[in-house]
Amino acid sequence: MKRIALKIDADTYRGTLSGVPVLSALLKSRGASASFFFSLGFDHGGRESRAASLRDYYGLTTRLYGRWLPSPNIGARCADTLREVGDAGFEVGLRAWNRVDWEQKIGRAENAWVETQMKKAYARFTQIFGQAAGAHAAPGWRMNRHALRLTQRLGFAYASDCRGNHPFIPVIDGEIVACPQLPTTLPTLDEVLALQPGSSPDQAVDRILQLSSAIAGDHVFTLRAELEGMKLAGAMERLIDGWQANDCQLVALRELRSTLDISALPRHAVAFAELPGRAGLRLTQGPLFP
Repeated sequence: MKRIALKIDADTYRGTLSGVPVLSALLKSRGASASFFFSLGFDHGGRESRAASLRDYYGLTTRLYGRWLPSPNIGARCADTLREVGDAGFEVGLRAWNRVDWEQKIGRAENAWVETQMKKAYARFTQIFGQAAGAHAAPGWRMNRHALRLTQRLGFAYASDCRGNHPFIPVIDGEIVACPQLPTTLPTLDEVLALQPGSSPDQAVDRILQLSSAIAGDHVFTLRAELEGMKLAGAMERLIDGWQANDCQLVALRELRSTLDISALPRHAVAFAELPGRAGLRLTQGPLFP
């Protein structure tokens, strides 16, 4: 039976508070599993979207709005919601401290900044869940060599920081990183919509169902609490039903990890490349490493 591992990213206060419970309830109603990855610090992305709304309505500047309504701290204000996900039996993992800062700065960031960001998020995760995070998923599939090395030093059982075709051991600048990568293998709903202007969410669902059936092996599919848990919730429900109708098992990434022989995984160099339907350089699975 083909397995589809669902990787759910939650980066904003609104997405965590509203989108995460919707997805959790949907998955439980279908007897499906998934892995939830949380950003746990300040929601600067949510602040920017709220600023834009107020700016359009009142003519306010983002700077003034930022002074009046500071960014919510997701880990502090949504701790009960986060714990409910873990208590429901879903895998929970670490995403970032601040998704906006990470995506904007990681490309040029030095080791000290990376360690501060990842260790703050790691400590907050431990505080909320009472145990250390076992997995990491970088925002926007954006990483650098310092962050990759830290996935090994922090002892993650696996990471899902990149796009690719199958699980592998990453190599960067000739250095092996002893933390397996379980890459996202399928396009996201918003990428399909971006590549097919004028198409509907239902058509995007059909395309992903087609790809997941046509491409052999297990898959990792990434979705966002802010999209598939809110605006695209109906499309996500249809996608889950379509997979189950095709006899696909919907699982958490830890279930894929548990069946891997880590010593036998191929080593691949990682690369930074643009993805169809998404601007900017992302971490990708590169060629086999000798």
